[in-house]
Amino acid sequence: MRAGLAGLLLLALLPARAHADDDACKRRISVVGHAAEARAPDFAEVTVGIEARGATPAAALDAASKAVAGVSAQARALGVPPADIGTAAVTLQAGARSVTRPGGLVTEEPDGYRAGNTVTVRLADMDRLGDLLRQALDAGANRIDGVSFGLREPDKAEAALQIAAARDARTRAEALAEALGAKLGPVCALTTTGGAVPPPPVFSRALAAPMAAKGRRVPIEAGTIQLSSEVSATFAVAP
Repeated sequence: MRAGLAGLLLLALLPARAHADDDACKRRISVVGHAAEARAPDFAEVTVGIEARGATPAAALDAASKAVAGVSAQARALGVPPADIGTAAVTLQAGARSVTRPGGLVTEEPDGYRAGNTVTVRLADMDRLGDLLRQALDAGANRIDGVSFGLREPDKAEAALQIAAARDARTRAEALAEALGAKLGPVCALTTTGGAVPPPPVFSRALAAPMAAKGRRVPIEAGTIQLSSEVSATFAVAP
């Protein structure tokens, strides 16, 4: 979808004959146009959950599920729509512990069960992200598996940059043709590259205890998303 939208918009810049015939392109100039922009992200995505232990599989899974239900409820209370709250993973496995026997022999013995339940929340109001993380911990979560940021409509941003890069390519080609005393002709070939470079995600392993005093929001900085595009263009030139 992204490539299709960008391609349609770029076609608007090209003449009716997007590719000149072979004879016209025997004399040509190849250039690379550039465009870049830094944008503030418009959503944050965080995966939180709980690891719980229990004497039975049901006890472990119930404990994990109860805490995650509380996290989902907190997210809804902050105005997050149900479509932006989704289960990321549910795990259950037998636990074991190492026991050192007389003589130094180490063996593994059963040690109940361990269950995990994680949920991913997409939050548009990023000013509330710190509150969401704090409330998730207060609800019983002891894992934050990652925080990332993005754009809800990256296709539009990328397409606009590709158009800007195409215009930059033509400007460069016109300058070169003028310097050589030639006249710039139609486009012979056009290719595009580029995309978004999001801020580095914030990761945290399982938390043994709350990160701060109860009620204190978790500080999070969204940063910016670096968008860039390059257009490689070849133009015919005439003396």
